[in-house]
Amino acid sequence: MTEHKVKFLPSGRIVFVQDGETISQVARKAGVHINASCGGSGLCGKCRVLLESGTVEGGKSEKLTEQDYASGIRQACLSGIKSDLVIRIPQESVLDTGVPDTAVPVRHKAGMYVFDIEQLKEEGIFASPVDKLFLELSRPSPTYSIADAGRLIKGLADQYDERGMVVELQVLRRLRRILREDDFRVTVTLSRSVRRRFRTRVVNIQAGNWTHRNFGLAVDIGTTTVYGQLLDLNTGRVLAEAGDYNAQMSYGEDVISRIIQAERPGGLGLMQSLVVSTINGIIEKLLDSCEVSRDEISSITLAGNTTMTHLFLGLEPHNIRRSPYVPVSTFFPPIRAGDDLGLDLERHAVALVFPAVSSYVGGDIVAGIMGSGMYRTDAQTLLIDVGTNAEIVIGNREWLACAACSAGPAFEGGGITHGMRASAGAIEDFSLNPQSLEPMNITIGNKSPEGICGSGLLIIVATLFEHGIIDQQGKFNRGLKTPRIRQGRSGYEYVLAWKDEIRGELDIVINEADIDNFIRAKAAIYAGIMTLLGNVGLEVTDLEQVILAGAFGSYIDLDCAMTVGLLPDVASERVKYVGNGSLVGARMSELSNHIRQDVVDVVHRMTSFELSGVDSFKDHYVASLFLPHTDSSLFPSVKKRNTP
Repeated sequence: MTEHKVKFLPSGRIVFVQDGETISQVARKAGVHINASCGGSGLCGKCRVLLESGTVEGGKSEKLTEQDYASGIRQACLSGIKSDLVIRIPQESVLDTGVPDTAVPVRHKAGMYVFDIEQLKEEGIFASPVDKLFLELSRPSPTYSIADAGRLIKGLADQYDERGMVVELQVLRRLRRILREDDFRVTVTLSRSVRRRFRTRVVNIQAGNWTHRNFGLAVDIGTTTVYGQLLDLNTGRVLAEAGDYNAQMSYGEDVISRIIQAERPGGLGLMQSLVVSTINGIIEKLLDSCEVSRDEISSITLAGNTTMTHLFLGLEPHNIRRSPYVPVSTFFPPIRAGDDLGLDLERHAVALVFPAVSSYVGGDIVAGIMGSGMYRTDAQTLLIDVGTNAEIVIGNREWLACAACSAGPAFEGGGITHGMRASAGAIEDFSLNPQSLEPMNITIGNKSPEGICGSGLLIIVATLFEHGIIDQQGKFNRGLKTPRIRQGRSGYEYVLAWKDEIRGELDIVINEADIDNFIRAKAAIYAGIMTLLGNVGLEVTDLEQVILAGAFGSYIDLDCAMTVGLLPDVASERVKYVGNGSLVGARMSELSNHIRQDVVDVVHRMTSFELSGVDSFKDHYVASLFLPHTDSSLFPSVKKRNTP
């Protein structure tokens, strides 16, 4: 086939490609990131590029005007390469890869739930599932000539009362040499089973005393971002934290797009390799930052939603998106992190993957339950992980009920004209001058506004509603005298930032279509909460605490969330956030075998409710398609705040 040279600007990267490949496919190969929120279907129109020279086939949909096309603008996912090209990537089409390595300080009014390692120690359940023990064994002699493995097993029984050990083959192959390197002074690594009926395994052996160097990893495999922590398994301390975008994002921002890609020839292997490479990159960052070597990592615990878990393990996710929504498995055995998964760890490192409840209530929400502590409390608790797929859990130490509902990508910037992820330049806070209706935008990193992130969208909609700029249906008050409100392509809109002020190519606006998408997203979550409450016979007033989890949950302004009807109207002192609950739960599990046993028990006692097709969910959803709701009596604090 004909080969073409493609140069990307402003990066200057050059790649040689085959005739007919699309610009978006080639960009991935070149490491040039372009927005692909629709997974390359041409529906979102965000992958706009400027063709400076060369010829492509296609590249146009209804998302481009004739003027755009004539000026050289093309959609990367629809443009087949037919010659050598020079392509310029406009700023608005760039996928920001500057994921913060640690969590940005939270700025909302909910109190923080903090996982307390000291409490585990006080309760006597701080005991890592992977332990290191130092042994001083007797040397062989004519009167004591038992096999090396028998000598090791007897030493464990005599010195630590550890009995019924299984010595793995990889240890046996090195045993003779390691025992004699330091005169039969060795450190053994034990991997304890989650269930007591299974035997403890000897998975590694080292010459000398290395008990002080025992480390583990906790990883949250998010659809959007992957975060990891390096842990000292002896003390429970977090030594380092790092994160990065999930490399699968180039193939779509939601789980359905990823499943579709995995169903294509070679797609499952590709999806697995992408997320594994992301995790390996994070592992490298963590180890380099603390001067810890790979052979000192004894175990890794990972949590993710059901689709991410399937893709990570190389399991076919085909039926997750098809009724009756059946995953391959919800429980996963201990796995060799290096040999079986391709993680850049030594052979002895053991991987534990959090179990799921169903296709859409995954291991990440199970980890969030553990991380929030709701499974240990008597208080009636509501846990919400707000995202494209919102997971909801209600219960306490006695019982747990869960459900999931599709909210769409609005809270992550998707489906919004100037939506973007929470990165530098995103509007994250907003206020209005009540007389002039002029805005004040606060952006992440104090950069010129480039778009609106999820938390900013929430505050903008709530503020516009409180000031009477939009009504209960999200429609603009067209009688207001301000140039900020105008007729746009998608109905009336409010100009958040003029392009001349920010040196941009376009005014940054929020329009009625954006607000409608937001209202639909918040309505789905509120309807899910109310439906699940009804299914278990509870009212909002019965809730003793509400816990917010997930990246968006950590940034929610509570007053605004209740103003728009995203969250039930509860006293702010009852609301706490756990941050990345999935990562907290993974860390807890990495530090306590007792908690690993609790994880299994929690999954078995969770009752999962399917909301789709349920009449009560539909009724709640329709009633929630207003700000804050058709029944304002459900939000007394909102009415009180907005009454002069």
